[in-house]
Amino acid sequence: MSNQNNSNKIILKLMALGPGIITAALVFGPSKMTITSRLGAEYAYDMLWIVVVAIFFMLIFTGMGARIGISSTESLLTLIRTKWGKFAGITIGLGVFLVSTSFQAGNSIGVGIAVAEASGTKPWIWVLVFNALGIALLFFRSFYKTLERLMITLVGIMLFSFLTTVFLAKPSFSGIVNGFIPSVPSGSEGLLIAFMASCFSIVGAFYQSYLVQENRKPGQVGENKSATGILILGVMSAVVIICGAAVLHPQGIQVNSASEMSIALQPLFGSYASHLFLAGLFGASFSSLVGNATVGGSLLADSLGFGKSLNDKIVKSFIALVMVCGASISLIFGKLPLELIIFAQSVTIFLVPFIGMAMFAIANDGSIMKKNINNGFTKSIGTLGLLLLLGLAGWNFYQLFIK
Repeated sequence: MSNQNNSNKIILKLMALGPGIITAALVFGPSKMTITSRLGAEYAYDMLWIVVVAIFFMLIFTGMGARIGISSTESLLTLIRTKWGKFAGITIGLGVFLVSTSFQAGNSIGVGIAVAEASGTKPWIWVLVFNALGIALLFFRSFYKTLERLMITLVGIMLFSFLTTVFLAKPSFSGIVNGFIPSVPSGSEGLLIAFMASCFSIVGAFYQSYLVQENRKPGQVGENKSATGILILGVMSAVVIICGAAVLHPQGIQVNSASEMSIALQPLFGSYASHLFLAGLFGASFSSLVGNATVGGSLLADSLGFGKSLNDKIVKSFIALVMVCGASISLIFGKLPLELIIFAQSVTIFLVPFIGMAMFAIANDGSIMKKNINNGFTKSIGTLGLLLLLGLAGWNFYQLFIK
């Protein structure tokens, strides 16, 4: 009986961490893995320090989102509509929906490739299978609890896969330590900015407020336990960089997709290591496939006044719409079209700073936040974070439209 009680306590503790782990899982997708692998492949261990910087800002803004969710029973988009009008809420909801739908194709392709490479089959089969499975999850009685358990499982798979791969690769301990000393090798600026933009996900931090409210039981005071999930995101990012540094960099392999890591592992450690890494890629792809659709669909539904609960049928239908659109694009084009990437980046340029500033303003509003209002330290770091977001947006604008 005592063993069963201990098991139940562990499960309850894991469930309490659910919102943060869901955010980590939806941020750590195949495109994030590709960027992270490239950092290790091209610059060995030199870029590990950027993980600390990105995770630091992500912790600040995710904690901000969690406290907003704790402080109010109304959704963050409802608070924004009340403060600045319907147009502001609809702009954010529609913008996130468009970006999520654009990147959903990449998640579909990632999950298809991960299983196809391991099984020697065609990727399109698995694109259909796992999108159908993702839509089927919506029909579970409590979609949030199903999502929570799924993400915890997939994050566990990713951690096991990547940590085991690092163990097999036998990286340089001194290289890892020196990698946390900031340096910017020549030509690395674009990749550094791309990593920062993908890891410091303001949309993920924004959605944390929704996840905290979904996780809260009626009459219960919510808790901010987002930090654990974001720290796990940092560990996974660092581990993939280390894998790239230990496996790809010595061979001079250039990374164009996350699956190339598995190809490089096979001659060194055999097919089991390759399949192990593909299991991690599958976890990253499927968690982002479900999580990204959940964010895009539920925020659009809320912005249009259809509610925020993941158990509402109309919200589920918007989530399914993101999955269907993403799968359709990946099946029609076979890869994420360049025009769609440019479109998604263009929307993101203008949307992300706007979301960050709106979120920051709500978190500084004493009438809403009460005792959970931003303290002086959070205000200072939050301001730096907003300046960073504006800088990232400016760089993206220059790369897309001026250069």
